[in-house]
Formats: sequence, C-alpha cells, structure tokens
Amino acid sequence: MKIVSRKKASSGRVREPLVRNMRKKYQLWLMLLPAVVSIAVFHYGPMYGIQLAFREFDFTKGLTGGEFVGMKYFLKFFRSFQFADIIRNTFAISFTSLLLGFPVPIILALMMNQIRNKGMRKTIQTIFYAPHFISTVVLVGFLNVLLAPNTGIISSMLGLFGITGNLLGDKTAFVPVYVLSDIWQHVGWNSIIYLAALSSVDTQLYDAARVDGAGKWQTIWHVDIPCLTPTMIIMLILSMGNILSVGFEKIFLMQNSTNLSVAEVISTYVYKIGIRSNQYSYSAAIGLFNTLVNFAMLMLVNRISRKVSETSLF
Repeated sequence: MKIVSRKKASSGRVREPLVRNMRKKYQLWLMLLPAVVSIAVFHYGPMYGIQLAFREFDFTKGLTGGEFVGMKYFLKFFRSFQFADIIRNTFAISFTSLLLGFPVPIILALMMNQIRNKGMRKTIQTIFYAPHFISTVVLVGFLNVLLAPNTGIISSMLGLFGITGNLLGDKTAFVPVYVLSDIWQHVGWNSIIYLAALSSVDTQLYDAARVDGAGKWQTIWHVDIPCLTPTMIIMLILSMGNILSVGFEKIFLMQNSTNLSVAEVISTYVYKIGIRSNQYSYSAAIGLFNTLVNFAMLMLVNRISRKVSETSLF
C-alpha cells in the first residue's frame, strides 16, 4: 500500500521507467505475480457480471443475453418496504463496530508496547491473537452456549444485575452482542499493524522524552500517538471503504425469528434474494449498490483526509 503525502507528491522526484524497474528487480516482480493474478482472476474477472444488474437474467441466454432493463432493479430495491430497515440495520451495526472497535486495537497496541518483559509480552500477544483463529461457526456456537437463558454462564452473571432473557433473541441486545464479540475475537489481530508501526519509532524520541522528564503517559501522548497517526488514518479510510460490508457469516448464523427485524443487513438480504429466491438480477443490483456506497465513502473520507492532513491513500 502506498501512502501519498503532499510533501512527497510535490518533491518533483523523477520516477524510474516501469520496464527498466521490472528488468532490474525482476525477482520482486515475480514474487508479486501470484498476487496480481489472484486479484485479476477473483476480483476484476467477476466484474464482467456487473451487467447482470441491468439485465433481465435468463438461464438460456447467459449473462449478456437477457433483456436490458436499465435501473429497474435498483428502483425496485429503493421502493421496497424493507429498504429503510435494511439500510438502517447495516449502518447501525457498521458504525457501532467502527466506533467501538476502531480504538480498541490502538489502545491494546499502546499497552503492549509498554511491556518490557519479552516472555510476558509474547504470552499476552498469544492470548489476544488466539480468538482470531476461531471459526465463525464455532464462535456463534460459543455465544449460543454462553448466552443461553438460565443455563449460560454470561446470562447467569447478568441475571445477578437484573438482566434476564434470551440475549440472542432480544432486539436491543443483538448489536451489542455482535459488536462486543467481534471486538473480542479480532482486537489482538488488528493490533498487529499498530505494533509494527510502534516498532519503527525512532528510539531517540523516547530518549529525548526521558531527558525532558516525560512520564509514561506523556511519552505515549507526545511520541507514540503522533507516530501512529498516519497508520490510524489509513486504517480508518480502509474501514470506511467497507462501511456497508458487514460480515455475512456471523450475522446470518446469529439471525433468528425474534431478532430478524434488526439483524437483516444487505449481505444476508442479497443471499436470500439471490440464492434462495433465484432473483439473480435483483440481488446483483443490490450488491452493486452496496459496492458503490462503499466506494463513495472511501473516496469521500480519503479526500477529507488529504485536505485535513498530509496522509491519504492516493
């Protein structure tokens, strides 16, 4: 990933021709080739099917043989009685996850960076990294067991404070359960990039802070956080680029008849419309709308970041 800053963009440095660079560093380009092929095949290749959102799909005629209907399926989705609920649910889960989940890995990285004992630090890192490798199906199974009414450990503990009932079936508890369990599962893994950024901080900055009499909190505030700011901005931009791409598997597995009104999001709705109901053109239009909103948010936040700070994706 290339981070473009105003200072670098205005440096006027002459770039090396691409062909000459490829000949000179062909080993690196060969290492990059599998990733390029993978992206071309699995990301750019399927874009050929985008036209399905503008056609009346016919099995006998293929992707390009159906009748062109223009914006028919987009308007159908916008006029659907479920449109407002689906958009509201998707934004509610996404923004709550971003608001609560974005700062936690940063805080964890700052805390682990203060641990000087290597053995203890590796142990703590392993403890926080391990949940990331738990399967989504297994995680939802854990939630069903831990939050089971009357028998679940967490439900029993919450009952001591007067909180009772089926939390997985409670409409008001669905978003907190989803977000908090997601933070628990991925906080350690998401903190890796911030730990990597902290490892590259010039040690002379810490020495200068000690000479000036700065304590740990002052060092974190005046040294660590400023050094993390460019990484934080880039991660925020990338997160905004996926604002409507709420994870399908976990939400789908957590859905039930009692919480469906707050748990139905774009990804699960596309699956039900496209796969279960065989409305491929309609589901393609909804998926394309989702992608366009994500792209618009990415461009908007990147533009704001470029104007406010010196850091942006492009």
